[in-house]
Amino acid sequence: MSSSPKLDGGSSSLGRLFRQAMRCTCPRCGQGSLYNKGLFDLTLRGVCTSCGLNLAKNDSADGPAVFLIFFLGVLLVPMALMFDAAFSPPLWVHAVLWGVLAIAITVVSLKPLKSLVIAIQFRHRASDWDE
Repeated sequence: MSSSPKLDGGSSSLGRLFRQAMRCTCPRCGQGSLYNKGLFDLTLRGVCTSCGLNLAKNDSADGPAVFLIFFLGVLLVPMALMFDAAFSPPLWVHAVLWGVLAIAITVVSLKPLKSLVIAIQFRHRASDWDE
């Protein structure tokens, strides 16, 4: 097994890993975009436009979506219960409020979370990225 590759020119800091994930950039160079254009398009590019890293064979699959489902459950269910105890709104208010909030959080966070999983794979499983 080869050693872990360094992110962005030799630095392997955790902060840099998260910044690259938030920007949805290549885990090797930090410059090229991981995704095609479009808010709802989660399709990975075949290769990085900056450094040529082959992104096609190292997809994160459903892992980020599962993490997000667990996170939303832990976050939204207690909030909904506290909201109900404090205000006792009709059921339709709960459906609209929590449905819209869950969809909004998902749309905003799924690409960066998927990028983070890809960056972690790149950092810790370097042999999977070899040509």
